[in-house]
Amino acid sequence: MDTAVLKRFAQAARRQLIEQVATKLEFVLHTDSAELRGKEKALDDLKTLIASTSEQAVIERVAYIWFNRFCALRFMDVNRYTRIGTVSPAEGFTQPEILQEAKQGYFDDGIERFVDKQRVLDLLGNRTLSDDPQQEAYRLLLVAACNYYHAAMPFLFEKIEDYSELLMPDDLLSENSVLQATRVAIDTDSTEVETIGWLYQFYISEKKDEVFAGLKKNKKVTPEDIPAATQLFTPHWIVRYLVENSLGRLWMLNHPDSKLIEQMAYYIKPEQQETDFLPVASPEELKICDPACGSGHMLTYAFDLLHAIYEEQGYETREIPRLILENNLFGVEIDERAGELAAFALVMKACEKHRRFLRKPVQPRICVLENIKFTDDELNEYMDAVGRDLFTQPLQDTLIQFMDSDNFGSLIRPALNDVAGIRALLEAKDMAGNMFLYKTHQKVLKALKQADYLSQKYHVVIANPPYMGGKGMNPALKKFAGQAYPDSKSDLFAMFIERNLELAVKYGSVAMITMQSWMFLSSYEKLRSHILNDGTILSMAHLGARAFDSIGGEVVSTTAFVLSNHHNPEYKGAYLRLVDGMSEQEKSDMFKEAIKCQ
Repeated sequence: MDTAVLKRFAQAARRQLIEQVATKLEFVLHTDSAELRGKEKALDDLKTLIASTSEQAVIERVAYIWFNRFCALRFMDVNRYTRIGTVSPAEGFTQPEILQEAKQGYFDDGIERFVDKQRVLDLLGNRTLSDDPQQEAYRLLLVAACNYYHAAMPFLFEKIEDYSELLMPDDLLSENSVLQATRVAIDTDSTEVETIGWLYQFYISEKKDEVFAGLKKNKKVTPEDIPAATQLFTPHWIVRYLVENSLGRLWMLNHPDSKLIEQMAYYIKPEQQETDFLPVASPEELKICDPACGSGHMLTYAFDLLHAIYEEQGYETREIPRLILENNLFGVEIDERAGELAAFALVMKACEKHRRFLRKPVQPRICVLENIKFTDDELNEYMDAVGRDLFTQPLQDTLIQFMDSDNFGSLIRPALNDVAGIRALLEAKDMAGNMFLYKTHQKVLKALKQADYLSQKYHVVIANPPYMGGKGMNPALKKFAGQAYPDSKSDLFAMFIERNLELAVKYGSVAMITMQSWMFLSSYEKLRSHILNDGTILSMAHLGARAFDSIGGEVVSTTAFVLSNHHNPEYKGAYLRLVDGMSEQEKSDMFKEAIKCQ
């Protein structure tokens, strides 16, 4: 995979889409036309959103929406998960196959019910109906395709009857269009699901540069800029090391005769036989969580390993993807677009293993944390309606903990213990008859759904968490860090080490790649004591600098490690010093050579 091509494309596409969406927004807001008069609700929603944020925020949001959709459709075309090319031409043609087929009077069964066929045929047969009839016809077909995929992937393809359709770029068919660039960048060499993660990192890379330039001028990182400032795509070999030595290790301890070891190139076999470990009888029991999942790289490799486990246990192949998404994989993210891509990546893994998966899809368990706010009067009226006996103080405290979800993310510790039980009781309440209470009811359930992800315990917690020192934190985040994580407040990544140990079950595994500073600096002394006194280091690959080719140089020095969430002072962990490696490949080779010698 040529990531340089993906980088050039993603950065150029972002600039082009922002420019085109801005032009379209100007037209929509200041033009009176018959078409717009038929879309008053979408226009009103657009104006409301601008009033609550800004024009620039809406432009960037919509540009990102269409970037994700275009890339997803192209990725599905290339992998032949679509029955007809939505953005890709058939062999020997230059226009999208879906448009070429419409010219012949053929409409795919999937999108037929979502499109005005007669309007499309009229446009293609009468050039006087529009200034650019082919463009308009294709727009109708593209919207229909997005609405068709809404049923299978609502997280990425929201039903398009809103402002995002109003602001869809005009130029979709020319040689200079974003879609043409998408076809060039995502080609037959880009069929791996990792492509999705690279596109995400490169799309936000220029925004990341802006945020870091601001940090040099002592500007704090705002909640909306945290994703751009902290996202970093993890090299695949490091992902494999982390997953194989947490999930893979747990399965091997329970099933020592498993052939899984043959496909785990980065697995470190324990020196001595272990008897004190977490029992797992069935793969359906396993729960793996990435609490800062980004575009889902950790989860997609965990999917591969889980699929091998299920196969070895004799499960029916076509049922395995559904079981994995229903039972095993959980992700939490604060960036809406990254969360969408993580869910999409998992669905694509399911399609890879079972090509008919989209016919009866299962929604991935990816939770994008949203800010949820309640007024005192709103909660009081709701409590009166559902019964104050349910509303203990921990429940009330939990509901208001998600007012700043975009700032605190998975570091939020829900105050309520029995989240699932209370959520089930409230879901049984019928609030449909009262519009005001129904809206509050939905917000309460959404808050409890988010709390459920953050209060569960997982067999494996795996992450490349955000890193940000106290100097970059905005005031609210800095205050939260000092109060909630006094032993690890110096950096977000350290707070996530502490938090991930809480999310793991007793004897469960925590696998992470972080900055190396927690190993040495005095400011992390209490965190080190916590790790050494309450947990056990199973293995560590000290990477040092140059572990990420995508950022290069001495920018970050890192370490990757796997912890067990119980204290075993007799255990001798495996420690690999890889700091002399000058690239991802060199460090990977050094790692493999080192474990051969053990």
